[in-house]
Amino acid sequence: MHEAMELKVLNTGGTETGEVVTLRDDIFGAEISEHAMYLDVKSILANRRQGTHKSKTRGEVRGGGRKPLRQKGTGNARQGSSRSPLNIGGGTIFGPVPHAYDQKVNKKVKLLARRSALSSKAKAGQIVVIEDFVFENIKTKPFAQILKNLGLAEKKTLMLTPGYDLIIARSGKNIAALNIMTADKASTYDILHSHTLLVQKTALKKIEDTLG
Repeated sequence: MHEAMELKVLNTGGTETGEVVTLRDDIFGAEISEHAMYLDVKSILANRRQGTHKSKTRGEVRGGGRKPLRQKGTGNARQGSSRSPLNIGGGTIFGPVPHAYDQKVNKKVKLLARRSALSSKAKAGQIVVIEDFVFENIKTKPFAQILKNLGLAEKKTLMLTPGYDLIIARSGKNIAALNIMTADKASTYDILHSHTLLVQKTALKKIEDTLG
């Protein structure tokens, strides 16, 4: 049986509902591994790089087929092409070429990293649990008001939902400091890159199912 930490559930008005949720200690109170978080974040950022950068070598630059100067008698060095890297308009020596930046991290380390990230947020008191709520229509204003009621209007907030909700996603899209994700999709980077985790109550079960 795991030891537990408890958080009070708030409503959209920012006040306590009277309900208390129990957070599993092996996920939200785990020993924090800085190294696992470093490896996971490093791999996430590396995997986001497209690796499509490219410059042209002398063989790829258009033109340069004709010998620019005669071989002898000009007093200049011998030249076979005006597209030599030494000339203006020429190719590039050792320029960037497309390649993958992908870095792999095993599943065990990724799980440890995400548990460490959640535990660090819990330890810092930066997790807020809110009752589940829905909107009937796509509107930014009531969503912004909820964040204001919770004291999160100016804080970089990652909201975790139990599943994808189009209306909630679209309603929060124009709030600059807010990022919305389903609980099982939030990475170590997403968690650490936010100031506060705003977790819908039923999203806690999703987190436990994913990381437990």
